[in-house]
Amino acid sequence: MRPLEIIIPALLAIYLLWPHPRPLVIRLIPALALILILIHLYVEGYRWQMIPIYGLTLILVISSLIKITNQADWSTLASTLTVILLLLSTALPILLPVPRIPTPSGPLQIGTSIYEFTDTTRKEKYSGKDEARRFMVQVWYPANITAEDERAPWVSDAKTFAPAIATYINLPSYFLNHLALVDIPAYKDAPIAQTDNGYPVILFSHGWNGFNAQNTGQALELASHGYVVIAIQHTYGAVITVFPDGAVALNNPKALPEDADDPNYEIVARRLVDQWAGDMSFVLNQFQDWDEDADSFFFQKLDMERIGVYGHSTGGGAAIQFCGIDPRCKAVLGMDPFMRPVSAEVIESGVPQPSFFMFSQSWAEITDSKNNQLFNQFYPSVSQSKGAVVINGTKHYDFSDLPLLSPIAPQLGLKGQLNGKQVTEIINSYLLDFFELTLNNKPSKLFDGSFDDFSEVKVR
Repeated sequence: MRPLEIIIPALLAIYLLWPHPRPLVIRLIPALALILILIHLYVEGYRWQMIPIYGLTLILVISSLIKITNQADWSTLASTLTVILLLLSTALPILLPVPRIPTPSGPLQIGTSIYEFTDTTRKEKYSGKDEARRFMVQVWYPANITAEDERAPWVSDAKTFAPAIATYINLPSYFLNHLALVDIPAYKDAPIAQTDNGYPVILFSHGWNGFNAQNTGQALELASHGYVVIAIQHTYGAVITVFPDGAVALNNPKALPEDADDPNYEIVARRLVDQWAGDMSFVLNQFQDWDEDADSFFFQKLDMERIGVYGHSTGGGAAIQFCGIDPRCKAVLGMDPFMRPVSAEVIESGVPQPSFFMFSQSWAEITDSKNNQLFNQFYPSVSQSKGAVVINGTKHYDFSDLPLLSPIAPQLGLKGQLNGKQVTEIINSYLLDFFELTLNNKPSKLFDGSFDDFSEVKVR
């Protein structure tokens, strides 16, 4: 809960629990709470989870004014029942808080920008129209922040995104409307910071029904240490895509078979991941051009010889596929990589770049899954492996920001039982150290081969 959302019910609790008869100053507390609600609406913003508290405050204001006029007081039983009602009302904003994206650990401030790309050399496979491939990207980068710069939202076009995300995780469509209130420790279109050698570039690919901002916390961590992170919104594979002209592209369920036992599963899935790998290739082409264009925002700010790629789930498979066929990739990291879309050629030959793989316990423990079987075929052919680990106490979405949606995320199936802060520390530590090691040649004790720095991490 945000500061005023905590203070308001706390004041109401003081009022209700104060022994009878209440002095005048205590009877004025509901009026003070109402004033704070007005300030809260202006400063923090309305959200539906607070409606019960808004209503209870108004009732208590009217009641307290009547008592002041009539010199009367409610019975102890009435006050007790109202306290119970207050507790129930407060539970809703606690269980569905306004998420807070953690502040990154690096010394650099961060800017972020969103771009639309159209690749006229490729046809869109999943729109049902004769049109070119069109997709969005979001970039996080080291920035020089000025007083005029505005904090960026966690999710752009949240009013459209929030219902789609809520529906996908089996919540009522309106449950996550408050995501429009979430900002991040980064600034919209802030000037990129100067650099002598160019910033390393890292591509991120989300999973099936994911979105490019789903791992914002990790992007911020990397950017704060001097990386330019580019997250791709894979249109029709993402949960939803909103374009600047207002056009909306929903996930196309036919792009990935619903039945895992479908005999054509690998064929259909590889077609999808080929498209995602094509998105990555096009993005690198565009940023290479921008780095060489004197009129570009990114002119001489990028080191296109130091390119890392990572992805989650289907995006992890896409990262592996891309790095298996494009030598511009210098390092690859997979988070619960979905191997079934990876081509048979890459499964057999592995990837030539330094690589690292992190698995959740929930994925790793299904040892006979098709995914694990394919990874076990692939991994011995990886020529520069930095390891493969399992994080005990985690589930598939622990690799994303989604567990921040609620303190009952484990009960919603969005995370494992391992404490969220510990999960973030482990993942961010390995993510940052891997790219520092492989792109910046900085030694890392995390990659000495033992993987015993965190008790929850085990060699796969």
